[in-house]
Amino acid sequence: MESMSPRVLVLENGTWQDVFDVLELTDYLVRARSPFLFEIGEELTVRIQRDDSAGETETTARVRGHAGPDDNRVTELELATARAKAKAGQR
Repeated sequence: MESMSPRVLVLENGTWQDVFDVLELTDYLVRARSPFLFEIGEELTVRIQRDDSAGETETTARVRGHAGPDDNRVTELELATARAKAKAGQR
């Protein structure tokens, strides 16, 4: 049985939307393609679905930036876990 690729859904008007083609997913960062161009700094409520022991997680993601040409743009999302770890390191 094949494992599914991780999915990142965005909460929009009370509905979970599948708008990302996930290229890379770590505990701190998502790199994905989307037909939508989110604003840098914009915060999104996301649900991360993985086919492993991590299961499904809801968190906040902040748009870090975009890379690549317009027709093949990659969006980078920084997950709240990365910001919490950075803040803890500043203490």
